[in-house]
This record gives sequence, structure tokens and C-alpha cells, in this order.
Amino acid sequence: MKIVFMGTPDLAATVLDKLIQSEHEILAVVTQPDKPKGRGKQVQYTPVKELALKYHIPVYQPHKVKEEEFLKKLKEINPECIVVAAFGQILSKAIIDLPKFGCINVHASLLPKYRGAAPIQWSIINGEEKTGVTIMYMDVGIDTGDMIMKEEVIIEPKETAGSLHDKLAGCGGDLLLKALKAIELGTAVREKQNDDEATYVKMLDKSLGHIDFTHSAIEIERLIRGLNPWPSAYSFLDGKSFKIWDASVLPGESENLKDGNIGKPGEILEIDKDSIIVQTGKGRLVLHEVQLEGKKRMTVDAFIRGFEIPKGTILS
Repeated sequence: MKIVFMGTPDLAATVLDKLIQSEHEILAVVTQPDKPKGRGKQVQYTPVKELALKYHIPVYQPHKVKEEEFLKKLKEINPECIVVAAFGQILSKAIIDLPKFGCINVHASLLPKYRGAAPIQWSIINGEEKTGVTIMYMDVGIDTGDMIMKEEVIIEPKETAGSLHDKLAGCGGDLLLKALKAIELGTAVREKQNDDEATYVKMLDKSLGHIDFTHSAIEIERLIRGLNPWPSAYSFLDGKSFKIWDASVLPGESENLKDGNIGKPGEILEIDKDSIIVQTGKGRLVLHEVQLEGKKRMTVDAFIRGFEIPKGTILS
């Protein structure tokens, strides 16, 4: 099948790599425009662009795919199918209707749950036990098209957004190839989504990572995992940003604490050689890996060897 691929981040690059290694012909890749990143503000290619250039695949980076000039170019390329994975722009009906086999989307959730942006992170933050990948036909709505195939993926107790991303990316690439084969053979079955069961999730921003210690330890621990590696969960210690990369919920009640102390939300109750115990609105959180502003990410035992924190300190 002759395909145009549209995608931008690492997940999309993983899916594209699966396509490149298959029998399908990638006519072109469409990705978001290059943006300056980092302290030096150097322009960096998207992961999808880097992969496409490696294999000498033509790359297009329109600011808006809905522009007439790009639509004209797409018609010239004349793909049989357009595959979309985490592209970052909404396609027009003219684009969706262009290829004879349609526009196919690789979405990292079990639709109709978690339509929209950041389904991987929100599935962890919300405490889901499983998620998955859905291959679907695109329509003019946001993740509302008919489904073709689904595959479930278990969310492990210590799963982070990073580890789950990698699982879903690999799963998505494999499932896409199965779906494309079914589409070619005419055996693909369209299943309409139940809009009554639909949920939508918002995009992530850095402010979401600011920990509110009046929430429960369970909720905060999920937030930490769900925002790892980006944008990360954080608090403030002595006026400096204090990122928390790994934590667990302390089992049991207050008698598990050495002095039985119950403090205010955000108060550091105990400091051991390899853990910092913090009071939350419900339960206690055990910090295992942290990063103070200007310092490297490190385990708590390494951190407390170089930084003294008095008991009773409040993480704000």
C-alpha cells in the first residue's frame, strides 16, 4: 500500500519505523514544523522527521495542513492511505476523503475512553488498571471515527508514562500493520464508538505537576508516575523547585511511623537513610528519588548525604 504518514513525537516515530520495515511504501512524511528547544534555543527536528531523513523519505512540515497549497501537494502525491499517529493537527474533510483506503489513526487508548491529548499520562493519573491502542478510521471529530482493531495493555503498579509510552508505541505499530492488511483484503470491520461512554482528556502543561499535598498519597503517587518523564511532578523546598521522580504510598496507619506523628499536608515527618516520609491529605508518601533545582536527579540516600532537611519542613 502507498502511504503518507503524519506524526510528530517519539510514539509516532516508533509506529513509522514499523511501517518502514514492512512491505508498504512510504511516499512522504508530514510532521510539525521544527521548533527551538533547550537553553540554547537550537532548532531541533521532530523524532519523525529525523527517522524519515534517515531513510531518505520526503518530509513536509506545513504550519497548517488545511491550507490549500498543502492539499494540492497531497493530491499530487496521491496516497492510497494516510496513517496518522500523534500528529498534532486536525485534518480537514478534504484530506480525510482523499485516499481510497481512508485516513487511519493510531490512538493510544481504548476508545471511546480517553479521546484527545495525553491519553497515556491520564490513564496512569486516573488509576486505570489497563489501557491499550485503538486503530480507527478518521472523521472530522476528535478521535470519534469508527474503530477497526483494539489491543489491551496492562498498566503495572509502578508504570510511568515513559514505560507505558514505549509499550503502547510498539503495540500500536504491530496492530497498525494487522489493520492495514485487513483493509487491503477488505476484511476490516468498522465498529462505531459509543459516544455515551466517551471521555476526553486535556493537554498537559507544567503547572499540572505542582503537587497539592492536601490530596491523598495514592493520588499524588499516580501523578508522579503519570508525569514521568514530562512535565514531571514537583513541589518547593526552601524556595527551590523540588522534583519528585519516584515515590510510594506508606502502608498502614500512623503507628507505622516511629513517633506516631501526624503532621500537616506537605510536612516531612521522617527522614531515613533511603527515604523521606511526607504527610498528605490522606496517608503518607515515601519519597525515593528526587531532584532539587540546579542539581542532578538522585536517590534519596544520595540526596540527604549532601542536603540537610530538618523534620517538620513543609514542602509547599
